[in-house]
Amino acid sequence: MQKGIGMAFEIATASVDDVARVMDWANDEGWNPANTDRFAFHAMDPGAFLIGRLDGEPVTCISVVRYGAGFGFLGCYIARPVVRGKGYGIRIWDAGMQRLAGRNVGLDGVVAQQGNYRKSGFHHAWNNVRHEGLPASAPMPPGVRFVDARSVPFDRLAAYDRRYFPEARDSFLAPWITMPERRALVALQDGEIAGFGVIRAAVAASRIGPLNAASPAIANALVTALAEAMPGKPVAIDMPDFNRAGARLAEQIGLRPAFETARMYTGDQPAIDREALFGVASLELG
Repeated sequence: MQKGIGMAFEIATASVDDVARVMDWANDEGWNPANTDRFAFHAMDPGAFLIGRLDGEPVTCISVVRYGAGFGFLGCYIARPVVRGKGYGIRIWDAGMQRLAGRNVGLDGVVAQQGNYRKSGFHHAWNNVRHEGLPASAPMPPGVRFVDARSVPFDRLAAYDRRYFPEARDSFLAPWITMPERRALVALQDGEIAGFGVIRAAVAASRIGPLNAASPAIANALVTALAEAMPGKPVAIDMPDFNRAGARLAEQIGLRPAFETARMYTGDQPAIDREALFGVASLELG
């Protein structure tokens, strides 16, 4: 039990209901998480979400997901407006960082807060820019076909996903492609995986992520096919700014920058396939 001024502040592992509350808070912040993402979040690391209660009332939260033996990702760092500036946010931050002690930790934070994150040992790697809008349709590239991701042997899909993430994340990936209110597609070319994308329903724009592709043309066609699952709805893709082809693609299909986050790490930048990474899976979990 940690004591505030005349009040009892307690940090504990979040329940399933608490995680749903965290997603509601994220919507209040304008982050627009997808409707069912929380189930995959919880499956990846059930102890990753921490909730801070002041006299029993939830007021702060953070997610600190462990991947493999050496990587972690910090997200969902929120202090409710009523307690901001009173020290409760930094307490849950410290508890979260303690859970990830000894690991290379990544986060996607508000660009304006980079200075504060640097004080905690984080270094800037790149920015993820959210592009939103109603995408223009695109033709299927010659020799490429799309299949439901659930029809692809999972070990093949997991190995492909591993090219774009520092550690294996099978416990996250399995529900990510199977939960309701989403479509997951794999692009096949000459029998090999040449792209992968998932779209998920959200309160505002439908979220697309990950979006990986061997070429901009395949990425473009994937966006078209994924958007067809939620007709008439705008989409949102969090694109790394190092992928210049992705930024050009977004402009060509009518998506516009909405906001951006700073991707930062406490250690070295992970070795990933940057050229084919057109959209990260989730700003909350990486």
